[in-house]
Amino acid sequence: MELRTLRYFVAVAEELHFGRAATRLHMSQPPLSRAIKRLEAEVGALLFARSTTGVTLTPVGTVLLDEARALLDHADRVRVRVSAAAGAATITVGILGDSTDPGAARLAAAYRRNHPGVDVRIRDTDLTDPTCGLRAGLVDVALTRAPFDETGLAVRALRADPVGVVLRADDPLARRDALRLAELRNRRWFQFPQGTDPIWQSYWNGGSPREGPVVRTVQECLQAVLWNGTVGLAPLGHDLPAEFTVVPLIDMAPSRVVAVCNEGDTNPLIRSFINIATAAYRH
Repeated sequence: MELRTLRYFVAVAEELHFGRAATRLHMSQPPLSRAIKRLEAEVGALLFARSTTGVTLTPVGTVLLDEARALLDHADRVRVRVSAAAGAATITVGILGDSTDPGAARLAAAYRRNHPGVDVRIRDTDLTDPTCGLRAGLVDVALTRAPFDETGLAVRALRADPVGVVLRADDPLARRDALRLAELRNRRWFQFPQGTDPIWQSYWNGGSPREGPVVRTVQECLQAVLWNGTVGLAPLGHDLPAEFTVVPLIDMAPSRVVAVCNEGDTNPLIRSFINIATAAYRH
């Protein structure tokens, strides 16, 4: 079995959807379907049960998934050891947001276990660059949040978090159990500096142009709320000081945690990082 075909199989098995798997693999769906059919012929059994509602793993597919993941992990470790022998065992990771996220902590622990000889360098970034310096060549891979301009990038979704509005605790709306975006249309919102990715800016403004103070960091956002009653959005589940409240927004699309690298990057350290991140955030 070719490693490339096993990677195709694992993508379909994890997505349980040929279209999403093809998007994740940056290929069209027909050659992916053909590759899976060839693999089924080689195995001599169906790996997926196909229906009008999607695909599910067969018992044979479930066994192969475990074995394929083990084989691919081993292949990545081989590549990393070879890279280390060549003096290239360094990876720079850009992180945007809360590095105390349990998913990030699991990822760090798993990556250390799998690649104890790799020098991992961290670049913490502010809210003005959702790619954490990836486009500028400052990092090899980014752990960040979508949406943003994905041109030339390979993006792996790790988790989706519901979003709420950050308010001062004494704000009249802070007592509400939930809010809609329309109820905030007359309020002042956070803005990012000119030149910030417009897709990123639009998402954090609830899809509409807004007026409000320009901020660069999470702390500047909170201070804008505290001093000026500004409102803005934040993923739910993050601890905030008692002066603040986050009220869920029921008509806001979730914020996706993603791992991102440059499209076509073949560095095994980066590929391993993204695969380990996918597993770490699945738990």
